[in-house]
Amino acid sequence: MTDTLQKFMFDNTPVRGELVEMSDTWREILSRRDYPRAVRSLLGEMLSAAALLSANLKFNGALVMQIHGDGPVSLLVVECDADLKVRATAKLAEGAVVADDATLTELVNRNGNGRFAITLDPKDKLPGQQAYQGIVPLDGASVAVVIENYMMRSEQLDTRMWLAADDQVSRGLLLQKLPGVGGVHAPSEDTLEAWDRTVMLASTLRTDELLSTDIQTVMRRLFWEETIRVFDPLHPAFHCSCNRERVGNMLKMLGREEIDSAIAELGHLGIDCDFCGQHYDFDKVDCAQLFAAEIPVDALQTPGPSRH
Repeated sequence: MTDTLQKFMFDNTPVRGELVEMSDTWREILSRRDYPRAVRSLLGEMLSAAALLSANLKFNGALVMQIHGDGPVSLLVVECDADLKVRATAKLAEGAVVADDATLTELVNRNGNGRFAITLDPKDKLPGQQAYQGIVPLDGASVAVVIENYMMRSEQLDTRMWLAADDQVSRGLLLQKLPGVGGVHAPSEDTLEAWDRTVMLASTLRTDELLSTDIQTVMRRLFWEETIRVFDPLHPAFHCSCNRERVGNMLKMLGREEIDSAIAELGHLGIDCDFCGQHYDFDKVDCAQLFAAEIPVDALQTPGPSRH
């Protein structure tokens, strides 16, 4: 099964849809870290959600989706660029014990301080252009509902999502009501009826059905009475953008005093990428060279590699 994202449109109806399934990509991510079952499910749902949203990016860059938690899971991050190259990671609190059936609230929003953020980071920034980040409270009992609420609050865009992930596959369905031509205006009764009908059909999709059924079959089962325009499929794939230069830039951001202190204590710095586990080693000479000349700083707001 090839990892696939399928876009489609409903003819004569202002609704667009996408279906995504990732097996090779998802298993590649899981092979690099050993997460508890509940964390795997949550991260897999975020992976499909990020791919679904990234498929409509209008710039050359990346979408970074983050959930910051105050429970046993402190951070979940998924990054997906306009070519659907994805990577993902999760950080657990030290000594965290996670039940297999732990809910989103139990994992990251135990005291009500959880936050959800989406960052849009252009790769080729124009002068004065910066990454855009929207941060909202964690409003919802599932990843899908959190994103739906975010899209309505931040983008004023009706969005519905159905997400599921297990150890083998991550799948998702997205529906969006398109804004009217010429800008936002009150939707007609026909538009509302078409949207409600499409959402009602999609809502018959069960989680176990989404996990066990390929996306082409899901589309036929749900919308067999609708006239649908299908576009060329896209193919998500795992890719980590870490490299020695970026890790060096991260160290430089810490400042020479802190780096010199760490080198004096440890003799060298070992850096592991949080996303792919790649190891980078910097000795005294390497660290001195970091500050020998100015190095551009990568401002992408994703978790940096961990130092040990």
